[in-house]
Amino acid sequence: MQIEKLRGKELDQLFKAVLTLKDLEECYRFFDDLCTVNEIQSLAQRLEVARMLQEGKTYHKIETETGASTATISRVKRCLNYGNDAYTMALDRIKEEE
Repeated sequence: MQIEKLRGKELDQLFKAVLTLKDLEECYRFFDDLCTVNEIQSLAQRLEVARMLQEGKTYHKIETETGASTATISRVKRCLNYGNDAYTMALDRIKEEE
C-alpha cells in the first residue's frame, strides 16, 4: 500500500476531517476551500473513469466522454486490478444508496 509512506499526523487529520462531513453541501464547501477547481475535477474524473472501466467501456469511449488521458485511464485500471479495491468499494456503496 503506497499510502503507508504518507501515513502520519497531517494525513490522519485530513481523513478525519473528511469523515466529519455530513452531506454533499458540506463536501462541496470543504473541498472548495481545500482544493483548486482542477484538483477537484481530477479526483472526480478518476472516479468516473473507474466506474466506466467497471462497466467495460473502452479506453476510447472513456477518453472521449471524460477527457481523461490514456495515462490516467491506465493508472485507474491498474488500481482496479491491483489496488486496495477502494474504487469498487466506494462505487458499490454509491449504487446501494441510489
